[in-house]
Amino acid sequence: MGRRKKDSAEARKEAKSTLYVAKLMNNPTSPRKTRLVADMIRGVDVDKALGILKYCPRESAPKMYKLVLSAVANWQAKNEGKRLEDSQLYVKQIMVDEGRTMKRMRTAPQGRGYRIRKRSNHITVILGSRVDEASVAPKAEEENK
Repeated sequence: MGRRKKDSAEARKEAKSTLYVAKLMNNPTSPRKTRLVADMIRGVDVDKALGILKYCPRESAPKMYKLVLSAVANWQAKNEGKRLEDSQLYVKQIMVDEGRTMKRMRTAPQGRGYRIRKRSNHITVILGSRVDEASVAPKAEEENK
């Protein structure tokens, strides 16, 4: 492997070490309905996002609540010894992608059948720390000088 490839691979690995990710695959709710919930918590602090999801009446809110808790647990696994309150975690990115669609038939009049599409989605939550980003920005400016 060349030096340039090795350096870029190490840079990607370093960038991934500061991201805290949780994924939910094949959630049996349509992506459009789930995106409404995801839009409510995008860019919000984790404590506030958990409060929003706890009292949201939509079907995908409890699943997303567990997913955010899983991402917080991933943060704790990577950062042993640090306090959660001091890190100022927030929902950096949340993506709702379309999953597989099950196709079913519903009986219709005069011997016909109507197609029903039962959609699913994949949810990806990425948490970021406002403290880490504040300390990384001055270092990047020093390197450019």
